[in-house]
Amino acid sequence: MFEIQCVGGNRFFRINSLEIPLQDFAKCKSNYAGSVFLLASGSSAKTFPISRYAAYPFIAMNGSIIRLVEEKVRPLFYLCSDKGFPANRPDLAILGCEFARNVAMSMECFYEVFLHDKSVLINKSLYLLERVNRYYNKRPLSDRSFAWSIRNSSELVGNFSLLCRKPNRIGFSKNLHYGYFCARTIPYIALQLAYALGFQKVFILGMDLNESAGRFYENKGEGLPSSLDKEFDKLILPAFQFMSKKIVHNDFRVFNLSPNSRLPDKVVPKITLDKLDQLLEGDA
Repeated sequence: MFEIQCVGGNRFFRINSLEIPLQDFAKCKSNYAGSVFLLASGSSAKTFPISRYAAYPFIAMNGSIIRLVEEKVRPLFYLCSDKGFPANRPDLAILGCEFARNVAMSMECFYEVFLHDKSVLINKSLYLLERVNRYYNKRPLSDRSFAWSIRNSSELVGNFSLLCRKPNRIGFSKNLHYGYFCARTIPYIALQLAYALGFQKVFILGMDLNESAGRFYENKGEGLPSSLDKEFDKLILPAFQFMSKKIVHNDFRVFNLSPNSRLPDKVVPKITLDKLDQLLEGDA
């Protein structure tokens, strides 16, 4: 049996008689600055020269952690939101928990990891990932009602429509203490975390969004199921378009290091390594 408990304002992940403390995203808001790399699992991430940029912070997600382990680059955060990943690839989820400085997972992901290795979550810096309007032990509103409820929020930037239901699911969280907006692809969660942490320039690796190409760490024909093709036009592309229009500005810029990414250049600019080096010069 597992649950989230709150004692004196502090949250705990409780499994049987074991209580594992959880950190609060609010306490790390705007604690960082400069540039950050987000490492996704698309095939293009396999050849990126990670060691060349080892001095910069990285955020890993799902199976992408294996590249950072190989390069001996310890990520600032490791993310996992879909319980299907630790259920099917517990080896990689455990590796992420062991190697990263901080770990952010959904409650179900934490539980799956715990089932496979009861010690890996002990004495770690753990954060609970919760979707907006899907908070633990709280009844959700309709998508439209929730979108209306956050219309004046400074932390949750949402879309709102009376005429169509779908736009009400789209938004961007500036503080993961209040949850994240789901776009059916984990790099979008990582982007919200990067913003909340205070980074101004975000460089995304391996965000190919190409279901047929698979993930760089999987053998052909052995990959886990993917919904990229199904969700791209319905939610993934609209979410990134929303971010590009409402969130990106001079103090927060996002760049795509996957040359063959399905995401259009006009939504997230695709850049070369030479351009990357130019953009990083200001951090020196």
